[in-house]
Amino acid sequence: MRKHLLAVLGIFVALPALAYPERPITLIIPFSAGGDADLAGRNLAASAQTVLKQPVVVIDKAGASGSLGSQLVRDAAPDGYTLLVARVGSNAALPALKKDLPYKWDDFTFIGLLELNPVVCVVRADSPYRTLDDLKRALAATPGKLNYSSAGVGTIHHLGAQLLLQAFGLPANAATHVPYKGGGEAALAVISKDVDFSCGNLTSAIGLLQGKRLRALAVTTPERVKEIPDVPTAREAGYPQLEAIVGWSALYGPPKMDKAALAAWTAALAKIAKDPAWLAGEQKIGSIPRILPPPATAAFVAEQFKTYAQLGAQLHLELK
Repeated sequence: MRKHLLAVLGIFVALPALAYPERPITLIIPFSAGGDADLAGRNLAASAQTVLKQPVVVIDKAGASGSLGSQLVRDAAPDGYTLLVARVGSNAALPALKKDLPYKWDDFTFIGLLELNPVVCVVRADSPYRTLDDLKRALAATPGKLNYSSAGVGTIHHLGAQLLLQAFGLPANAATHVPYKGGGEAALAVISKDVDFSCGNLTSAIGLLQGKRLRALAVTTPERVKEIPDVPTAREAGYPQLEAIVGWSALYGPPKMDKAALAAWTAALAKIAKDPAWLAGEQKIGSIPRILPPPATAAFVAEQFKTYAQLGAQLHLELK
């Protein structure tokens, strides 16, 4: 009996550990469906489940400028089965500006940067404002009358508009801020005439621009964007300060994430970076592919956090 028991135990000891992933992975999007984070997450999920041979289930968990979804992942088990599409607003700007946020910018496992998103300032296609200077004159003539949309307080949409007002030499209350739950809703608010303008990621606006429902006044990248080649850069328009604002998406895990899971995702992202389907998806939504490994991602986010902390100090902006 003893020999038989030892033999059985030996079989179990000899069994190899199950390789990650052995079941579906949940990918949390901290903003609403149709926004920048949602588009980035769904494009990633489509390619990742092919590489990892397991479903990647996308769940939109919007609220509190992306902090609800971010906190959910920060508090998740570190087994690699609950991950986050991190965004510049929720994971760099918000931690820099909100002192009582329940998580810090580095309270996560940095898996990889995914993409960069040009920021574009837009108005309705039939708007009387055709240039940034047109918008500046209207804002100066009617302080507080015009309004702008964002994906939430402290997001890149909010900070982009505030930096725009600063570049115009106008006070922060020269336009009224109307927050929404995501970039898609913020862009649609311009079309529906709920707001007059918005400065957000190109990913949320590209389809509406190409469909002639929105008009772009400027992009914040140093070079013009090939999808909208007729739109001037902020520098060309006379406002180079706006280049400080750029969007991005990254893949995060909970703190102290399982090393095998991290290694699996690092290898997967290296393959996805060359995947024609993923690259085509990035081009379609107006993003710039920029997959980086964990150490480079951590360094990039650290610099972004520093940028928004400095920007908040310049704008005297601290979120309560």
